[in-house]
Amino acid sequence: MGCGLFLPLMLLAQQQPPASDPNQQQPSVQPQTESPPPAQKPSNKPQLDRIHEIEKGRGGGMSELAAFSKDHDRTVRIEAIKAIVKIGGNASLDPLIAATQDSEPEVRARATDGIVNVYLPGYVSGYFTHSVRQVKSWFSSRNDSIIDEDVNVRADAAKAIIDEINFGPEMPPRANAALAAGVLRLRAAVPALLDAIRAKNNDLIFESLVALQKIHDPSAGPGVSFLVRDLDDRTQMTALETVGVLGNRDAAPDIRYAIQNARNVKIRRAALSSLAMLAIPDDRTIFRQYVINGDPELRTAALEGLGRLREPEDTPNLQNSYDEANADWRIHLAAAFALVSEGSVSTDDFSPLLFLVENLNSSARANAAETYLKELMHHEDVRQNIAKTLPEATRAQKLALCWIFADSRSPDLLPVLTQLSSDPDGEVSIAAKRAAHVIQQARPAQ
Repeated sequence: MGCGLFLPLMLLAQQQPPASDPNQQQPSVQPQTESPPPAQKPSNKPQLDRIHEIEKGRGGGMSELAAFSKDHDRTVRIEAIKAIVKIGGNASLDPLIAATQDSEPEVRARATDGIVNVYLPGYVSGYFTHSVRQVKSWFSSRNDSIIDEDVNVRADAAKAIIDEINFGPEMPPRANAALAAGVLRLRAAVPALLDAIRAKNNDLIFESLVALQKIHDPSAGPGVSFLVRDLDDRTQMTALETVGVLGNRDAAPDIRYAIQNARNVKIRRAALSSLAMLAIPDDRTIFRQYVINGDPELRTAALEGLGRLREPEDTPNLQNSYDEANADWRIHLAAAFALVSEGSVSTDDFSPLLFLVENLNSSARANAAETYLKELMHHEDVRQNIAKTLPEATRAQKLALCWIFADSRSPDLLPVLTQLSSDPDGEVSIAAKRAAHVIQQARPAQ
């Protein structure tokens, strides 16, 4: 009986858990909880899709795009500005002007380009093109675009661009705004551009100098002179060109120094060309020295300088250059310009004046020929004789001559433009009427 009681007690003892030691620390058991999923960034796809639908003409309009251009999402704002620029027109100006105050540099730069595109259609080429003008190499080449003489820019659009030049926090958008000021001929931007050329950024300096050339306000010339001896080649060459274009004779000593002490031939070319624009009689010896130089660009500049001095003794040298076989085309054009400047205004076959007009047909030479003819229009005898070339002129020549006449602001060319306004080519007729309007607007009140 004792054994029967002992066996259940042993089994019961084996089933009891061992007594725990009160001094032993027990591991804590943490309740298992699931970690929350990462917060999802709100998608901008609906806004972008809507912008592209509006841009394709599927509902909505400029007011809706203007609202998107103020979205908190950078990408949405950029795409909205792209669409606004592509649609274009005067209705795009208000949202574009507002966007020039954006905190994002690319939005501001694209808005500036869009403003220019309103006044110069085609300035912004393509859609979803380059990442605007933030790439450093963008400003490595010169943009010679410029609006026509009779295009007027809204005051608030001009102010938006000038404010970017003055106060933009990043250099690329400021340089882009300086470029825009030149394309739009914003005379009110001259003080801002003169301040900008003192910045420590070569791209901003370069675009500001080119803009000053396009605006062509002679009063800006003295403010550029300090850059004529700059140590950066591009800055120095552009400054030399600018003081010449603006006719700043006070810079002549520094220009002569640059010719004599040029670090390379490119600087010497720019300096001699600048000196040629000033046409100072004391520099005739320098021009005669370079008119026989083997470098075509140096020789071209020397011929231009002699032509502006209008010294009869130089006519034989000019004629020899004009008649020279196998000479560079730039030498022939410069010699033609010089001969016409000295009084050779005949329009007979092979005459220098007719040669300049004929080169308006050449895509490679038209810009040079047009520049020479614009300057020559200041001579009354040239204005009187150039009309004789119109009966045989091509469409391209007539279109170019309309704006050459407009640039002269000479009332005695109005009868010629009246004749061209009846041209059977509609584009020529319109250009002649616009050119006549430019001259009439420039005439002093009676």
